[in-house]
Amino acid sequence: MKGFTSLKNVQLELTNSTLTCVELVDYYLSEIEKHKDLNAFLETFDSSAKAQAVAIDVKIKEGEAGKLAGLIISIKDNICYQGHQMSASSKMLEGFESLYSSTVVERLLKEDAIIIGRTNCDEFAMGSSNENSFFGVVKNPLNKNKVAGGSSGGAAASVAAGLCMAALGSDTGGSIRQPASFTGTVGFKPTYGRVSRHGLVAFGSSFDQIGTFTKNVDDAALISEVIAGDDAFDGTASKKMVPKYSDSIDSLKGKILKIAYFDCYVNHEGIDPEVKKRTIEVIEKLRADGHQVDEVKFDYLDQIVPTYYVLTTAEASSNLARYDGIHFGYRSPNATDLESTYVKSRSEGFGREVKRRIMLGTYVLSAGYYDAYYTKAQKVRRLVRDCTNAVFAEYDFIISPTSPHIAFDINAQNDDQIKMYLEDIFTVQANLAGIPAISLPLGENKDKMPFGIQLMASAFNEEKLFTFSKELVNKFPLISD
Repeated sequence: MKGFTSLKNVQLELTNSTLTCVELVDYYLSEIEKHKDLNAFLETFDSSAKAQAVAIDVKIKEGEAGKLAGLIISIKDNICYQGHQMSASSKMLEGFESLYSSTVVERLLKEDAIIIGRTNCDEFAMGSSNENSFFGVVKNPLNKNKVAGGSSGGAAASVAAGLCMAALGSDTGGSIRQPASFTGTVGFKPTYGRVSRHGLVAFGSSFDQIGTFTKNVDDAALISEVIAGDDAFDGTASKKMVPKYSDSIDSLKGKILKIAYFDCYVNHEGIDPEVKKRTIEVIEKLRADGHQVDEVKFDYLDQIVPTYYVLTTAEASSNLARYDGIHFGYRSPNATDLESTYVKSRSEGFGREVKRRIMLGTYVLSAGYYDAYYTKAQKVRRLVRDCTNAVFAEYDFIISPTSPHIAFDINAQNDDQIKMYLEDIFTVQANLAGIPAISLPLGENKDKMPFGIQLMASAFNEEKLFTFSKELVNKFPLISD
């Protein structure tokens, strides 16, 4: 059996009885075992996945299967699944078994998706290379000397390596789109509030969103259609109706669109020449096809990354306060009293990057610095959102590179935190503005390593974003000209 690149093809074989879900599960479990050196999976859910497969095979025969029947999907190790372990790839939560399922997991299961296992990630989703995991780095399946990106590196690698058909990740500042760019997959982040965060371990509560990794845009649209929508367990979940993305994905054919790009992104001094060249090729091709593509001014490029890190570290400082060895999480065996329990448990339970961000967040929230940093950052966030929305008042989409470069070597940037934080430079705008964005694998360098082109759309305009994304993928082969 060969791995499948689309759910449609799987379901065709399942309907024709040339394939069963049990066979699918067995195949993907064997592939995960063969490629365990990638360190993409922390655990496979063998027993529950096989039990699901048996039940879904019966449903298929009876004509009662859900719209995701046959989808083998992984979940990032910060998404809760009742009766299964979840650690956020941290020593702090090692061995923790979830007492409930996240809303996205419940919705996947309701439509008969099969959850094959949990994937490695940067600890508490804090990182851009998946080198911050307590369980070790994830290797890029296209070149094992390179990172898979972060923080959802394991999820990206699981799809790119054919260890599952799709994956759920989380995106706080680019943690789906950047690893998608590095691994040649489709990485989608929805509008803030479009998908419930209930059951997602919180990093930055006003930024976090659950999204997808897939091999194609159609599967991203269908999975997003299933997991999106209002949720009583999440007060930030939008009550807006969720369109049937999968039904309207071809609706923009032949329409002339207005597309913006920022000169400061395309001509950024740190951008790889091959990434820049391919981005310009895509822009020129769109113009040649009759679309209006204009250069638009964006004045906040130098401010967006600092603003993002002030705000997210502040939220992380608050969200991670519960992990203290008493209320929740790892408790140090070396503690002797109350104070040492707090100090040793948090010092031993958290990794270096998480502790760095907690300290940064505590600092910007402290007396005397709150207004100078946190309040000012909130004001800049509003300016970024207003500027972004002003662009969408005139244009349908914003196009840009996803990342300034291809995947970098393992250990290449560990000693330069500023450089690592700048990994978010093209992706973080979507999180600050709360808008949907997608990375499409439209580029490849001379060494055959992929990179993505990013599309952003206005808030809750996922339907249009999926439609144009499919058009772009059909226009441009995944191998560069």
